[in-house]
Amino acid sequence: MPKYSPGDQLPRFLLGKHQLTMTVVFAAFFSLLFLLVSIPFSHNAWFELGRGEAFAFTVVFYLIAIAVVVFSKIGMHLMRSADNFTVGHYIVWNLLEMLFVALLYSFFTIEGDKFGIINLTDNMGFWRLLLSAIVYAVISLGVPYVVAAQYFMLDEKDNTIRLMNYDNVVSDVPLGPGEERRITLFDNSGVLKFSINPDNLYFIESDDNYIQVWYTDNTGEMKKYMLRCRLKTVEESFSESELVRCHRKYIINIRRVRVLASERDGYSVELDSDATPRIPVSKTYEQAVLARFNSRN
Repeated sequence: MPKYSPGDQLPRFLLGKHQLTMTVVFAAFFSLLFLLVSIPFSHNAWFELGRGEAFAFTVVFYLIAIAVVVFSKIGMHLMRSADNFTVGHYIVWNLLEMLFVALLYSFFTIEGDKFGIINLTDNMGFWRLLLSAIVYAVISLGVPYVVAAQYFMLDEKDNTIRLMNYDNVVSDVPLGPGEERRITLFDNSGVLKFSINPDNLYFIESDDNYIQVWYTDNTGEMKKYMLRCRLKTVEESFSESELVRCHRKYIINIRRVRVLASERDGYSVELDSDATPRIPVSKTYEQAVLARFNSRN
């Protein structure tokens, strides 16, 4: 499983609708279980299961807290199209969400105690109460968030696309020029699904949790092949090849670039096939594309 630093771009599959929905569901059940188990050991826990005002107060707080998490995750999902949403931003976003829930808990605790709805065994000050609430929020939300992220990362295995070198392969048929290296696509079970000469690949486009590989077949016709894979996987797998990341959604074959055009909003590339669209170059990858374009043979 790849490691990420705070400055790295966040894997976009973590912002997918399915992933965020399952994260919220898991966090809701985990936090409820954790808080109920921890009640006997806490000086300021007031959750009640049963009847009466304290139970109603518990339900109202829990529903509002879940609503906060849901709206936070909706906002996070909307950020999936942002080029500069990094791992660090993702961590800070979740920490702020936990802080908000802790503040909400502190407010409910103070107001509930004021009106006699709940009875605290320890009348601690606001800051001690908030600090305690932050610890509970980090455990009850942070743990399921980390577990969910790890699960989804494991689910997105990096065995779906590989660069195969046949230099040392024993074969009864001599390998021709350009056949020493091929791009091969595997499914998540490790089954080979697609193999192509790198020169026939034009660009790869991200489509949420999938990629579309644009290539020409043996008749020269442009075709597309789709499989479940992250564009980050492609970028890491082909870091030493002619495939270059030029945008959040695109990786291009630099050898297939016909024109690198400077426009008002930045650069764009035109590939040597009329069947392919003009592809934008974002500021993040601009210098890398220019360097590779100028140094190509």
